[in-house]
Amino acid sequence: RAILEDKIRVGFIARFLWRYVAKVPYGVGLRSPESMQCAINEAGALRILIAAFFSCLTKPFSTKGIFYRIAGKKTAMIDAAHTTPVEPFDKCVILGPDKSDGVSQTLKKRFIVEFAIMDINDIGGSWVIGNSGGIPIKRLEEIMRINPLGQGKEMTPICIVRGLLKNSRQ
Repeated sequence: RAILEDKIRVGFIARFLWRYVAKVPYGVGLRSPESMQCAINEAGALRILIAAFFSCLTKPFSTKGIFYRIAGKKTAMIDAAHTTPVEPFDKCVILGPDKSDGVSQTLKKRFIVEFAIMDINDIGGSWVIGNSGGIPIKRLEEIMRINPLGQGKEMTPICIVRGLLKNSRQ
């Protein structure tokens, strides 16, 4: 799900909050008005404000990740515009996939093997965001955490993992 940056109507809350997102060497995340607005659209303004409030409270204790834990995985999967070299997506805010469980289940019915949809990055993040029901989620996340396909700023590849399920041809 890609949204052209110039099509995003940025509201007051996004204009205010984006400045307080930590600068990190590995990406932009919600540190742009447009990507923050997309987070508000995904999670709701109230949830984002609550996440920001608790993030502020815990900042003096060097507690990291509170904002995303409260705001939810959908916000953690948002990639700001100008963070991929692939056109035309370089001008888009990229949202995480929608209806991932349903898509995984549809694919399982079609191909008769288990499916998972994941968000994997090159800094150690690995989350199953949708699955067909028969996947050992923690094990798959552990395997994929090392970023075995080596993607960086490129688009997410497709990966086939075999032998994850015992006594199965998957």
